[in-house]
Formats: sequence, C-alpha cells, structure tokens
Amino acid sequence: MLSEDERRQIEAQFNRYPQKRAVVPEALKTVQRSRGWVSDEAVGDIAELLSLTAAEVDAVATFYNLIYRKPVGRHVILLCDSVSCWIMGYENLYEHLRSKLGIGMGETTADNRFTLLPAPCLGACDQAPVMMVDEDLYGRLDAAKIDDILGRYP
Repeated sequence: MLSEDERRQIEAQFNRYPQKRAVVPEALKTVQRSRGWVSDEAVGDIAELLSLTAAEVDAVATFYNLIYRKPVGRHVILLCDSVSCWIMGYENLYEHLRSKLGIGMGETTADNRFTLLPAPCLGACDQAPVMMVDEDLYGRLDAAKIDDILGRYP
C-alpha cells in the first residue's frame, strides 16, 4: 500500500502531464526514494492509482536500469561497461571490486552496504573508466582510487 506521502507526491504530478500514464516514471522514482526499491506490490498500487495495469507499470519499471525491482544495498555502485571503459581497464576494476567487496554483478554485500550493478554507459567516456556510487560519478579510476571512494560510503 502506498503511504500517504508517496500518494501525495505522485498525485502532485498529475497537473504536470496530460495523461496519468506519463506519471509512471515519477511514481516509480517516488516509491524507490521512499523504500529503496520497487516491489511487485508497489507496482500494483501505482497501477491502481494511475488506472493502468500492473503489466503496463512493470514495463516502464523494467525499461529503466535505475529502477530497482529487488532490494539493493544502502549504496549502489554502477560500473560502466561501455566500450570506452573496457578499453581503459574495466576488467581490472571489476576484478578489484569483486575481490574487495566479495560480490559479483547483481549482488549485495553481506552487510547490505553495497550492491554492484553494470551500467551500459554513464555518459563520461572522456573520463573512462567510470563508476557511480549512488548519484556521485567518479572517473579515471584505478584500484587505489576505488578503495578511497568506497571508504566515503558507510
């Protein structure tokens, strides 16, 4: 069930868009900000509020790679795996993260601190290799820089 605050934030978007269907991305982001991820139940609640089917809302949720459909850690690491990042050392950085965190792609550390996810492009090829932690972009990475960055996220 959507909280009153979630419902209020979603309904506030109705005036900004000509059709309720256009509110779906904002509704998904609202729920994710509140809960950390978007459950099947939340998809159904959003669909009901917007007079859509759950399948229609889920289609939007699964289209965007920054909408998480399963629980994630407190911090999400997006490691760019574009061609530019591959050329500039992606594989070594991935191996370093895998070793340091003890997880592979799509996994979350045992302490629920980090989830590691691939990103097809973070739009910073001039700084390759790059990663994002939550909303912070980091470029020109090496193992030492990654260690320093991870230390900033409790």
